Amino acid sequence: MASMGVELLGFFLGLLGFAGTVVATLLPHWWSTAFVGSNIFTVTAYIKGLWMECVWHSTGIYQCQLYRSVLALPSDMQAARAIMVVSCLSSVLASVIAVMGMKCTHFVQRSQVKSRLVLSGGICFLCAAFLCLVTVSWTTYTVAMQFYDPFLPGGLKYEVGLSVYLGFVSTCLSLTAGLVLCWSSRGVDSQRSSHTKRRPSSSSSSVPPSADKHSPSPLYQSPEALKDNHTAPFCCVSNGGYNLDNFF
Repeated sequence: MASMGVELLGFFLGLLGFAGTVVATLLPHWWSTAFVGSNIFTVTAYIKGLWMECVWHSTGIYQCQLYRSVLALPSDMQAARAIMVVSCLSSVLASVIAVMGMKCTHFVQRSQVKSRLVLSGGICFLCAAFLCLVTVSWTTYTVAMQFYDPFLPGGLKYEVGLSVYLGFVSTCLSLTAGLVLCWSSRGVDSQRSSHTKRRPSSSSSSVPPSADKHSPSPLYQSPEALKDNHTAPFCCVSNGGYNLDNFF
């Protein structure tokens, strides 16, 4: 029961991480305008994401436009798009595999196969967390380098947006889910190995205990040797007076 609860905990943490990764991928709040220098009293703000670019006005109106050409985007943004999509697909694959291997489901009956499926789901969650972490870390590094560039005008400087922080949170959730699932699968394997060690082997139980107590069979001897070793009886003469030595 404890192992089933651990598997459910890891699975729901993975679902939360997957949902956070999808929201972070779709939201346009990856880069936001930095209000420094002469832009501190501006009435508009520019927000850039992986799929669209938005303009926020002081009146509360958003105007967003999708990127028309993928090839016209910078190489780092194209790479971020691809990595985040692969991270989302890895989370989907991890969720499907983990559901098939959990104890509360009946997709697979063998416990050994179930533990391997749970382990595979945990590894997929770890891969999704690693991919998301690479994307948000690289974005943070790029924004920080451009922000502290003295030759870049203040109007072209951006800050880290909300989607990047959400990506870090999703990474932590997916990473925790992967570790929990991997640990639960190892616990099942250790319990199965301990039960196997306690079970007596069939080869030792099939042999009867009296089989080892048999004495070795006597060696073969010829009739002449047996005749020479034969001892004469204590009475060699019968009542009729005949000698019975030659008959023995």
